Amino acid sequence: MLTDRQMKQFIVDGYLVVKTNLPPEFHQEIFRQTEEVFEKEGNPGNNLLPRIPAIQEVLDDPAVHDAFTGILGQNYFMEPCRHCHYNRPGSDGQTLHKDSFARRRHHTRWAMMMYYPQDTTVDMGPTTIFPGSQYYNTLGDDSIEIGTPVAGEAGSVIICHYDIRHGGSPNRSQKNRYMMKFLATRMEEPQGPSWGSSDQEWRDDADDGLFDAIPSDLVPRAQKMWKHLWRWHQGEPGNGSGNGDGGTDGVGQLVSELGHEKESIAFQAAYTLSEMGESAVPALIDAMLDESEAIRWHEIFLIPTKGQGFHSSSANASYALSAMGPAAVPALIDAAGHKDWWARVSAVEALGDIGLVARDAIPVLAGAAADESELVRVHAAEGLGTAGQGSAAAVPALIDALQDESEKVRRAATLALARIGVHAEEAVPALKSTLQDENRYVRGQTVHALYRTGTPEAKDILIEHLMTSRWCHSTTKESTH
Repeated sequence: MLTDRQMKQFIVDGYLVVKTNLPPEFHQEIFRQTEEVFEKEGNPGNNLLPRIPAIQEVLDDPAVHDAFTGILGQNYFMEPCRHCHYNRPGSDGQTLHKDSFARRRHHTRWAMMMYYPQDTTVDMGPTTIFPGSQYYNTLGDDSIEIGTPVAGEAGSVIICHYDIRHGGSPNRSQKNRYMMKFLATRMEEPQGPSWGSSDQEWRDDADDGLFDAIPSDLVPRAQKMWKHLWRWHQGEPGNGSGNGDGGTDGVGQLVSELGHEKESIAFQAAYTLSEMGESAVPALIDAMLDESEAIRWHEIFLIPTKGQGFHSSSANASYALSAMGPAAVPALIDAAGHKDWWARVSAVEALGDIGLVARDAIPVLAGAAADESELVRVHAAEGLGTAGQGSAAAVPALIDALQDESEKVRRAATLALARIGVHAEEAVPALKSTLQDENRYVRGQTVHALYRTGTPEAKDILIEHLMTSRWCHSTTKESTH
């Protein structure tokens, strides 16, 4: 299992490197098969795993499994989204980016895995990662600007936060470089450490190299954020849950800093406000719902901006309310009824990010799942999957969401039902229908939702589906039967 030191390193840097226990001959064979597939068929895309089934042994390796468990909790889900990144000799590398559909939240519910099947040196163009960049939305003067080319021998696996800034570096060698990327998702909200924990405390004076990759001026500003995330992974309900009324002294100044041009200062203000409890809630709600901030939803969702996030006082107020936890829930429930769609989606997103301790919001989220705004419906469905774990209260609204005209809503609904798991038995007949959905990820997540319900009916549906959709990895142009 991961150690406390490794978990803290992940929180700070946003990635860890682990080494599988598989022999060199195994990775050589994976590399050989990959070369053959690319030569004869091209990139298999999402069919990477069924095309080269032995890669499952990498996913099942104890070092990889335990790392994912520590970061994403028990019963994490390997998404049907997979890709083999090929970096040819002489390439200029890949544009630095953050992957496409992240919402730039700080709590760890998504992670990526990158596997090298060959020895990868720096001149072969390994993936470059920017430690600590998972929290930063812009690429300005205050962002993490020093990248780390993560090279390694065959069998090296990088596990990183989904929002980390990364990209393939130039391949200056004469060798092909392959990297297999997989996406994993948290299924269960944290209720205690899921790693080999022995230390409950976060120490901001670490002298063991924990902060070496982060610019020294950013370290003190990030401490409250890192401390909150450490506690969140341990199952703590929120920063403001036990502090009562922290008083209003300094609230106005801190709220003004939520819009500071330096994100690190804005984050420091947000997480300080999250510790103040109910006294800070009205000002944070006002900041989150300021009309001038409506543009952030247009920018990130309505205009194609792959790799570019947002930085606004509204977003930072939302981080503060999410980190505060239970003390923020009543006001966010009220805000979810706002007249403007962008305000409703802000409130609904924050409620879903709070998770289990926002269970009082389930009726409001259920209503929002039928909102006229697609974005409100998407975030409501997601929120029902985090706040609704442990009961069937959210299931009827999610069954309706499976019929939504938007594939984004249907995708969020199937994942939410998978997270609700055994309590989603009522949804099994509806999930049978979504096995035929036109969207590949809705279909893939439906399979997992049925698996997680665990009922005999769900298992029969899955077996019937397998009999018609199973993949034969040895069928090629040269050998069709």
